[in-house]
Amino acid sequence: MAKDWLKGVDDYYDVVVIGSGLGGLTGANYLAKLGHSVLLLEHHYQWGGLATWFRRKGGHIFDISLHGFPFGMIKSCRKYWTKEIASLITQLKNVRFINPNFNILTTFDRNDFTTILQEKFEIAREKIEDFFDHIRTMDFFDQDNRTIGDLFEQFFPGRPDVARLLMEPISYANGSTLDDPAITYGIVFSNFMNKGVYTFQGGTDTLIKKMVTEAKSNGVDLRRESLVEKINIENIDGQSRVTGIRVNGREIACRAVFSNANLKSTVLNLVGKENLDSEFIKEVENVRVNSSSCQVYIGIKKGEEIPRIGDLVFTSDAKDFSSDELTHLNTKSRTFSVYYPETRPHLKEKRYAIVASLNAKWEDWANLTDDEYKREKERLCEESLASLEQFIPDIRSKVDHIEAATPRTINYYTRHVGGTSFGTKFEGLKVSQKLPDKVRGMYHAGSVGIIMSGWLGTINYGVIVSNKVDKFLRSMGHAREEG
Repeated sequence: MAKDWLKGVDDYYDVVVIGSGLGGLTGANYLAKLGHSVLLLEHHYQWGGLATWFRRKGGHIFDISLHGFPFGMIKSCRKYWTKEIASLITQLKNVRFINPNFNILTTFDRNDFTTILQEKFEIAREKIEDFFDHIRTMDFFDQDNRTIGDLFEQFFPGRPDVARLLMEPISYANGSTLDDPAITYGIVFSNFMNKGVYTFQGGTDTLIKKMVTEAKSNGVDLRRESLVEKINIENIDGQSRVTGIRVNGREIACRAVFSNANLKSTVLNLVGKENLDSEFIKEVENVRVNSSSCQVYIGIKKGEEIPRIGDLVFTSDAKDFSSDELTHLNTKSRTFSVYYPETRPHLKEKRYAIVASLNAKWEDWANLTDDEYKREKERLCEESLASLEQFIPDIRSKVDHIEAATPRTINYYTRHVGGTSFGTKFEGLKVSQKLPDKVRGMYHAGSVGIIMSGWLGTINYGVIVSNKVDKFLRSMGHAREEG
């Protein structure tokens, strides 16, 4: 008999949270601490959305998306989670860039980048300071029609090498291209450049387990393998309102839904076109999804060690930097995230792992035959090992596990449209914010461009939306019988 994942679930909650990504987990925990009854539903067997991990034979643990985040994560985790979680955030001090244009080791903070740009790229310090000061003042509400490419040309005209240094890590962080709005770059880059790039000591498995434990202690009812099939919406007094959800064939009533699922899936599939006006539907359909990614997971044999090649290594054999090259099926650019034993101090034995990340496009992978798909995944593995050989000549003898993930993998496990790793483009934020005006009690938080991509943006947007949900619930009466 199949396990009933909803056993013990109540018939009513103040709010149902769909998805256990960092936005969903943070939002659920925050709302529960404010006194609301909260049910969090995750369709997968693992918590975390893209902020998750998996295990393989031989003691290997691989993080899906833990590559680096800004210093602001410390403050957000301390404020919205626990001091213990915040205390486990540590800086990655060895970030390398290796490509035909330059070979650089950096701590990835403003002071170090200023020195590098001045000494190695021979840019006047005043111009560098003007650039950093400018992007720190960029605001979402500014009427700024410049592209990221325009921004670089304004401050560093005719310097594609400088653009490569300043743009490449952000492309890996949120899928931005040179044609995207300058504001999407300014806010993300200034966050990273403030005090460097950070990671979580203990890995994603430790972080998510601590978050789940904390959420449960605050009263959140968390359920895995629970697929939300539909958000129930009724017309009450001439207005569309959330009344509940259908999950695993069961109806559960609620006053509000907080979706951490993909924006387009949330609106078009779960809310449904029949509950929305045609103008808004068109706006949602026109929202562009961001690019996806490929990953190659490389496990090092028990007892073997690898040299300190850096924490993050941005490497490329491409002569020229371009957004098209970064996302090309045969891109020569990839980033290596290296997990040393101190990454997971809780393990009994010292273990090393390497994850290669490549930007990718869904359309290059969606329609491959089984044989083509297998060959392309094998190619990803081989090219990643070949690239690593420039740092670790004997890498092949040290590896006992390797596998690749693609946009199809991401789509399968997360149900993200187009297998996107970074949600939607810039225009998705407007749609996400307008949703409660279209359906009362319906909210969305997730990766929707600008700062709302990556770990820090997702957590903070989860809190922003939770405050709106809290205000709504209190305006309606805290409990169903009060309304």
